[in-house]
Amino acid sequence: MNYWLCKTEPETYSFEQLIKDKKTNWDHVRNYQARNNLKLMAVGDMVLIYHSGDQKAVVGIAKVAKAFYPDPEKGETKENTPWVQVDLAYVKKLPAPIPLATIKATALLKDMPLIKQSRLSVMPVTKSHFEFFK
Repeated sequence: MNYWLCKTEPETYSFEQLIKDKKTNWDHVRNYQARNNLKLMAVGDMVLIYHSGDQKAVVGIAKVAKAFYPDPEKGETKENTPWVQVDLAYVKKLPAPIPLATIKATALLKDMPLIKQSRLSVMPVTKSHFEFFK
């Protein structure tokens, strides 16, 4: 099993919406490194959901419900798109959001990709990083 962190702007798609929907397609990732990370996700992998924007906090946990499949943009077809998406399913809401300031101040998390590659929207995390939030 692998562990991941996916960012979302709550104004676009919030973790609260995932709770209501139970499952969603994680689409419109338009960065090649993030896209490559989506391609590495497997069914059952666990995912930290991070609200970017004003909140900047890990807010919940999801799991990969469907491995990558095409995510076409307007005018592209499933056959020629370079972009992919995965399906994520709700697992649990954290008792309280864990803000970026706390993450940066925690020694165990000092090498977390969220700190080193703050603009990347889909990134791997280690099992020990994941366990901190669980």
